[in-house]
Amino acid sequence: MSTPRTATITRNTNETQIRVAINIDGTGQHKLNTGVPFLDHMLDQIVRHGLIDIEVEAIGDLHIDAHHTVEDVGITLGQAFAQAIGDKKGIRRYGHAYVPLDEALSRVVIDFSGRPGLEFHVPFKRAMIGSFDVDLTHEFFQGFVNHALVSLHIDNLRGENAHHQCETVFKAFGRALRMAMELDPRSAGTIPSTKGSL
Repeated sequence: MSTPRTATITRNTNETQIRVAINIDGTGQHKLNTGVPFLDHMLDQIVRHGLIDIEVEAIGDLHIDAHHTVEDVGITLGQAFAQAIGDKKGIRRYGHAYVPLDEALSRVVIDFSGRPGLEFHVPFKRAMIGSFDVDLTHEFFQGFVNHALVSLHIDNLRGENAHHQCETVFKAFGRALRMAMELDPRSAGTIPSTKGSL
């Protein structure tokens, strides 16, 4: 029996108090309570399309705005994934996905490289999705990348509806994560790098 790839991270600052628990090899179970309904909706896309079990409980300074909460959820999730993935032996390492939603199409490519890097190219058609500031999408992924230590390329290739644009990004992210973290039966448990470490 392989070691469970799970992690629980608690992050407390003057701005937010966040607890994240994940099971990489889950079935898509979730408990999401960030206080930002649209973020919960987007995290649900990661859960369902990545087949990752995720619990997020967040209390943030939403009386100011959602910035700190969204960014810190990204940071804490990144820390949880870094811990759960461990030494990366046997994983595929790279993952990619194209996901459409009506007129929108996004591509996400990820590398569990051990080096943080984000290329984010999403020309949102409007600044707000309901009460959610679309700029916070970048902040979420920047926080995740910095702490999961991954290279992440996000491109919205087309789209006219900002909700559709954002949703295709999160769905594609979930599917790319799933591919990259899968155990490759042909790897014999080796680390997928000529360096011998990631």
